[in-house]
Amino acid sequence: MSVDAVLTARAALSRLFEPSDMVGLALVAAAGPEQALRIATGQQAAPPAVAAETAGYLSSGGSRGTALAEGLQRWAPRIPDLAPGRDLDAIRRLGGELLVPEDSRWPESLRHLDLGMPLCLWVRGNLTRGLPVLERTVAVVGSRDSTGYGVSIAGDICAGLAGRGYTVVSGGAYGIDAQAHRAALASASAGTTATIAVMACGADRYYPAGNEDLLRTVAARGLLLSEVPPGSAPTRWRFLQRNRIIAALSAVTVVVEARWRSGALNTAHHAAELGRAVGAVPGSVYSANSAGCHRLLRDGSAVCVTDAQEIAELAGPLETPVTDTAATDGERPARPGGAGPEKGGDPTGKGSNHRAVHDGLTVEDLLLLDALPVRSGTTVGKLATVAGLSPPGVRAGLARLELEGLAVRSGADLWRRGRH
Repeated sequence: MSVDAVLTARAALSRLFEPSDMVGLALVAAAGPEQALRIATGQQAAPPAVAAETAGYLSSGGSRGTALAEGLQRWAPRIPDLAPGRDLDAIRRLGGELLVPEDSRWPESLRHLDLGMPLCLWVRGNLTRGLPVLERTVAVVGSRDSTGYGVSIAGDICAGLAGRGYTVVSGGAYGIDAQAHRAALASASAGTTATIAVMACGADRYYPAGNEDLLRTVAARGLLLSEVPPGSAPTRWRFLQRNRIIAALSAVTVVVEARWRSGALNTAHHAAELGRAVGAVPGSVYSANSAGCHRLLRDGSAVCVTDAQEIAELAGPLETPVTDTAATDGERPARPGGAGPEKGGDPTGKGSNHRAVHDGLTVEDLLLLDALPVRSGTTVGKLATVAGLSPPGVRAGLARLELEGLAVRSGADLWRRGRH
């Protein structure tokens, strides 16, 4: 198995499969990336032993024996768009590369995700040092619509962590994420990986656009990571799935501010499932932005943390402690309203009593809802390609979404998102 063949196969599979497509990941685990690509694209029928092993990987999740056949239907619309050589050239032009599990630099902490481990990581930044070891990384996450209190605390914590030699991991979003990256960049020593941003879109895109300058600096002095190939758009599903990577890379996950339904809680839950330490920063009992943190503390999912020293104690001692610098850059991030999807948080901003439009949707319907355009209509075939579903699956899903008022027919077999 050549290095180039593995890179090409995993690059293609990362475009063919959505993140956490368990059928696809089980196929790769059973057959290896090269044979899995041939099977997934219809170039080769699945040998009985591979089909049986794939089913075995999926059996613990209660998947049906027809899962692989359904997966082949789901992936078929994306096959014509596969161009792994183009994607690899795109990341290399940006000074990045594709990191795969077969590479010795692959972070062992991601293997703790078992079958949910990403197929690969599209990386921008200097990988000469590799990714920091688990014990030297801390995730700091929180609300996009952060308060001044949250921004101040996040800055203090991340400056203290960076000064102690930890790498701060976050998601590159507005609010707490942005401040976490900024403070780490301002306080980290030269020559260290100051911070890592795990993106829900292709590593060639700076999203959200308001954080472009910040993300450029992260790429220059830290790392930008994504499990989806260049050109990929952010979707709600991809935001939720990237949270598992943030949690797996980090010895501790700290939630600074989070509403009751915040996506930051999703990251904390992933961390807890992996047996990682989780910390939550308390806030005012009158602040909706701290309701999620208080929920974690009340449920016993997290321990109360208030500064970098307490978080460092959760992560464990470093071999070479570095003097703490508690200064922050003091800059408050912009918080433009309605600037696209956030990390799976409450898109309504109305708190825990408001039902979000995606509540109760299956994974397939959530992918389909993300793919529906807001204004102009699109075809079933195009939706199948964008959502990674089979045409029959799209038609069935559109019927369900139409009943909920989430999809409307516009013209002859054209569909767009409903105004629910």
